[in-house]
Amino acid sequence: METLAIVLLSASFILLAHWLATKTRSHHYPPGPKPLPILGNLLNAPSKQQWKTYAAWKILYGDTISFTILGQRIVVLNSLEAAIDLLEKKSAIYSDRPRMFMVGELLGWAQQLVFSPYNEHFRNMRKLLHRHLGSRGQLEKMEPYHELIEAAAARFLVQTLQDDGTDFRRLHNNVHNTAGAFTLRIGYGYNVGEGKDELVEMMDEALIGFDAAAVPGAFLVDIIPALKWVPSWFPGAAWKRRAQEWRSLFEQMTEIPYAMAKEQALQGTGTESIVSQNLHQDMSPEQEYDLKMAVASLYGGGSDTTVAVILSFLLAMTLYPEVQKKAQQEIDSVIGGDRLPLIHDRDQLPYVQALISEVFRWNPIVPLGIPHRSTEDDTYRGYFIPKGSIVVVNMWHLFQDPEIYPEPEAFKPERFLGANPQQDIRLFNFGLGRRICPGLNLAEASIFASCAMILAVFDIQKVVEDGKVATPDFAFGTGAVSHPLPFKCAIKPRSKKAEALILGR
Repeated sequence: METLAIVLLSASFILLAHWLATKTRSHHYPPGPKPLPILGNLLNAPSKQQWKTYAAWKILYGDTISFTILGQRIVVLNSLEAAIDLLEKKSAIYSDRPRMFMVGELLGWAQQLVFSPYNEHFRNMRKLLHRHLGSRGQLEKMEPYHELIEAAAARFLVQTLQDDGTDFRRLHNNVHNTAGAFTLRIGYGYNVGEGKDELVEMMDEALIGFDAAAVPGAFLVDIIPALKWVPSWFPGAAWKRRAQEWRSLFEQMTEIPYAMAKEQALQGTGTESIVSQNLHQDMSPEQEYDLKMAVASLYGGGSDTTVAVILSFLLAMTLYPEVQKKAQQEIDSVIGGDRLPLIHDRDQLPYVQALISEVFRWNPIVPLGIPHRSTEDDTYRGYFIPKGSIVVVNMWHLFQDPEIYPEPEAFKPERFLGANPQQDIRLFNFGLGRRICPGLNLAEASIFASCAMILAVFDIQKVVEDGKVATPDFAFGTGAVSHPLPFKCAIKPRSKKAEALILGR
């Protein structure tokens, strides 16, 4: 009890001092809801589906809004223009990450690329991954990995043929195994086994903790950092015990595959991987730490988002069979029925590419992106943005904004085609400025291969239950990564020839 009292008393003094200091300043901040003394907007800030509240606030306050929680200023960007102006054009001062005490410090994810501060460790990790995967637009860097990605996608076809998609848990596991397979192979030289794979299951458990802890405001410790000192045995500190469990999983996903790859590389028995290509005897501890965390970031930052996109694609094809049919006709016309579509076919399949872009727009995979932090005072449109502000892009609203996408509720791949296509900003899902995901090319290639192959050989249909057609809900979770809620669909081979193609006959 004494420990908690000291923590709360210290926090109160800090907050009071901060409030008194800021009260004497007169700055023209971006508009937002009226704050209370000391608490700021603690009581009226949204805690769930914040993106919808922020979109509603745009109507009241404009596209650049701000509010405070216990002295911390948060700036929300609700327009494409504002996002580009700050995070792209002024990336020199908007590339840092805020301290996220739950996911970043208590769980440990600040050591990996996504939540790392903008420091030397971050730059070393990014440089290493760019060397292997290329930066935005350097698609040729991905060519050595195409065969691995295509093999993982083809394996998913076989698993789906056996399971037919009606059991969402099995479908979800198959998609996870596919996304994990090529990432683990490229990063660690690890070949995922048939059926359940213990390493994939362990790493996916770590991602469940990440998804829950990374939601801004989901845990009080992110609002009152002093709570991190509360002992785990204290009544009401179940969140702290959960953090310890998730921390253990994070450490396992970071250490176990790296140790396996390192041992095999030193013995000369492993498959070539990013780990094996970068290990050398005169590595400093800092260099090895950069390597270990960079490769772990490849799985942590790419696997879960890829799963979310592919499941969203399957949901969309269930709900919009006419779109599915049109994409299949394009594949049949260009590829024929004697082979599966491959990554090098992308440019010949514009409708399939437009369909994938529409999936990204229809369900933005990271609705609020990953928060940025300003490292200097700044002025934007006459508004003052102080150093240390948390800056959030409302990705969900950008992709649903009728000013960018007329009829945003409609699923229309055609919006990205024709003489006057609408702006394709799907890559914003992978970050902006200097924080853009270095696995972007890898994710795009994987998603295309999976979606195109599925369309080539399967029909995705609504399930018939008790004589009635069951239409799945358009519904998604509220985690940091937006996954469709469990749904049913029937995934069936388009023909006997398609079935033979799946089985490699």
